[in-house]
Amino acid sequence: MDSSQKAWELENAIKLVDPHRDALYSYDQAEQTAIASSRPWKNDPHYFKNVRISAVALLKMVMHARSGGSLEIMGLMQGKIAGDTFVVTDAFRLPVEGTETRVNASAEADEYVVQYLQSCRESGRMENAVGWYHSHPGYGCWLSGIDVSTQMLQQSHMDPFLAVVIDPDRTISAGKVEIGAFRTFPHDYKPPASGAGDEYQTIPLNKIEDFGAHASQYYSLEISHYKSSLDSYLLELLWNKYWVSTISQSPLFTNREYSSKQMLDLSQKIQKAQKAIQAQARGGPKATGKDLALDKIVRDSNKIAGEEITGLLAGDVKAKLFNGFEAPSVEASAP
Repeated sequence: MDSSQKAWELENAIKLVDPHRDALYSYDQAEQTAIASSRPWKNDPHYFKNVRISAVALLKMVMHARSGGSLEIMGLMQGKIAGDTFVVTDAFRLPVEGTETRVNASAEADEYVVQYLQSCRESGRMENAVGWYHSHPGYGCWLSGIDVSTQMLQQSHMDPFLAVVIDPDRTISAGKVEIGAFRTFPHDYKPPASGAGDEYQTIPLNKIEDFGAHASQYYSLEISHYKSSLDSYLLELLWNKYWVSTISQSPLFTNREYSSKQMLDLSQKIQKAQKAIQAQARGGPKATGKDLALDKIVRDSNKIAGEEITGLLAGDVKAKLFNGFEAPSVEASAP
């Protein structure tokens, strides 16, 4: 049980802050007001570079995202600003309606946010809302066109504000939280041409167009995680309650619908690449250099195979560990 908790913390690089002071949780109202008045991010579109998320806030967001299944969910994050870093101390879900491609906030959700933050302040928690989070079930962490518009609107009215995306399906398959943090550029800002770009991620065929169309309108922030002494206590309570189900579950069964969708998407990409090659053979434009489409297919197939092999090996280890204990046979001694 203890090793399972340590493995989760290690996979997501969760570090313990000072257990005596828990400095990241201290909130100085005058300091935050001064930062909001100076607005240094207005002079530098890349001013914010880092995000620090508490372990409990991360766990709450992942559990919320997972509860939505194939539907997108949405919530808000509370915290503060420390230099060029967003410090997220807590998160709470919003009563919104989601579909497989978007979430729709309503007037009811806005009223809920006002009441929730007011109740927090009455109980002595003065942290403001510093961002919103939502899920992309099975198609990676990036901002769609709707997400970009939403984030631009939030930054124009509630800045500093952050957008976080979580993929619950890939989190289960990889055993590590699939998460991304983003901010959009101002309308009149043209970002410099990027080189290699962000780390490669698999995008379903029906999402590729939306993924590429808005990639130049936002940038990603570096994410790290931390835990306080209270977080440590809460995590220990959670692991004491759920360690049996954590060990007994297999991502191959828990996430089999997502695995099937991955295989279907891969087959569609292969068919598309095959048609392109056939068109070239019939006298179409010849590809020069490395075939990027085939290269991405190879990467995607390696990723799927790696996740399946990991799941099979984990199941085999558990079977040998828990089914290998048999009562020693007692041979009857001859008279």
